[in-house]
Amino acid sequence: MPQPMTSSDTSFRRELPAHVPALRGFARALARDAALADDLVQETILLALRAEAQWAPDTSLRAWLFTILRNAWLGQARKRQREARHQASIAQDEAVSAPQHAQSAVTELERALDTLSPTQREAIILVGAQGLTTAEAAKVCGVPENTIKARVMRARASLAAWYGEQPRNR
Repeated sequence: MPQPMTSSDTSFRRELPAHVPALRGFARALARDAALADDLVQETILLALRAEAQWAPDTSLRAWLFTILRNAWLGQARKRQREARHQASIAQDEAVSAPQHAQSAVTELERALDTLSPTQREAIILVGAQGLTTAEAAKVCGVPENTIKARVMRARASLAAWYGEQPRNR
């Protein structure tokens, strides 16, 4: 017999759709591929719905969803690495060069972000692009808030150097 829905259940289901655009943005930044990002968001929503009872209503649903998305992405990345190693062992002599892309502001930003370490890129995307607080980003990444602050600071300095700007003293 199905359990009756509680007010926290309805709140969860009512709030979930509002977070999809932010999830898509974060997923696209992590996956670097629109189709993979959409799959990642879909998987995140399914996982969140399955684990709905684990969400505490007094906590940030957005941060909780971002944590699920990040963990799913890390799992997929590990799987892709295993697959890539397998493919590389099969076809060691084949090399495919990436096609040249037209210069644009977005392409330039993607290249600048690619120069960052994965942890710095993740921190700057969560705080800068997704608008999470450093405390929320720290919870998503499972690290202390000061670690996120340091990663964001180093990422900003690296991006400023990439664009040839002098870092501002604060």
